[in-house]
Amino acid sequence: MPLVVITLGILLLFLLILVVRLNAFIAFILVGLAIGIGQGMELNAIVESIEKGIGNTLGFLVMILGLGAMLGKLVAESGAAQKITNGLIQLFGVKNTRMAVMLTGFIVGVTMFYSVGFVILVPLVFTVAAATGLSLISIALPMLAALSVTHGFLPPHPAPTALSVMFEADMGKTLIYGVIVAIPAILISGPILTRFIPKVEAKPLKEFMTTKVFSEEELPSFSNSILTALLPVILIAVSTLIVNFFPLEGLWLSIIKFIGNPVIALLLTVLVGTYTLGIARGLSMDGVMKIYGTAVSGITMVLLIIAGAGSLKQILIDSGVSEYIGNLLQITSMSPLVIGWLIATLIRFSVGSATVAGLTTAGIVLPLVQSTGVSPELMVLSIGAGSLMLSHVNDSGFWLFKEYFNLNVKETLSTWTIMETSIGISGLLGVLVLNQFI
Repeated sequence: MPLVVITLGILLLFLLILVVRLNAFIAFILVGLAIGIGQGMELNAIVESIEKGIGNTLGFLVMILGLGAMLGKLVAESGAAQKITNGLIQLFGVKNTRMAVMLTGFIVGVTMFYSVGFVILVPLVFTVAAATGLSLISIALPMLAALSVTHGFLPPHPAPTALSVMFEADMGKTLIYGVIVAIPAILISGPILTRFIPKVEAKPLKEFMTTKVFSEEELPSFSNSILTALLPVILIAVSTLIVNFFPLEGLWLSIIKFIGNPVIALLLTVLVGTYTLGIARGLSMDGVMKIYGTAVSGITMVLLIIAGAGSLKQILIDSGVSEYIGNLLQITSMSPLVIGWLIATLIRFSVGSATVAGLTTAGIVLPLVQSTGVSPELMVLSIGAGSLMLSHVNDSGFWLFKEYFNLNVKETLSTWTIMETSIGISGLLGVLVLNQFI
């Protein structure tokens, strides 16, 4: 019976999102109610489970996503993203422009939501392509591959952060493992892949080719831009490495753990950035706070969708569905990492949203993480890889790419979809290889 209930529940989720076009947050709540009732839970207990799931999921994530959104918006509005792009192209030279924009996508993408990073960086790609004479798609795909990988693999992005909370994964280790897996995935799906995909001539519309372009005098320094953008990653990674490889005790251990806590690392970076990218460059405190206010208002729906997924996860646990599925999945000899990746891939293909795919999968495979001894950090990355697979016409990212580059559907499938699928496959392979060493 639980298997029938969860199957009907997932089908109902697809129906509500794809056919009825219902908001994902409302869809998650309705499906949670339906599964709870189908499993015979008492009605008030269902409501309590929903409240518990939302509270447990958002308690930590509100701070992470809020601070991350503020930092990402500041990096964009201050001109730091443009400076990083310009500086890396100068550093690598015109011949290695693809590597430069790929690295830009990774650095900027660490703290910037995918859609924001896309809108900010793609017009810069247009400018770079015009200046160098290189193919627009051959420059864009490496940068977008890097943006996609950070979106799917690395905290503080919504899905990997939420998955880390649900699986009780160490955020620092998830970040370090994610970077290790991300590097080959980006290289394979960016500069290497562009040599083999069909040649497509992009003809972007003029309205998409213009964005706010800062003069050189208005830009922050390269060192200021890149250090501020990467500071949370540096703090979290260094703290994790010190805690795991140096025999610290007492007060020093507490201080290092405190600084490396993702919330504190982001808070410190926002405070540093407020000065280095704001006050020190002539912005008023009110001006910086307006940037932060705009940033936070843009993540409201993301937080609600994550909250809805958290409520569904709690219903699956409290109704006994998760335990049943966990016992069922343990019968197979397939790696839990591959199971998580497959389920995320199927949901991604059906629903389109990478975030929804990742969070829905988490509720289904949670018992595997708790009972099989699989690394929760690697499970986060495996599901993240699956959630990027097979992007097509039901994915907003597909249409964003198609419209900005003025391609037809066939051309978008042969470039964007192939690139996203390459990331998903190479990401899983990277996770399975890393699993042999940790």
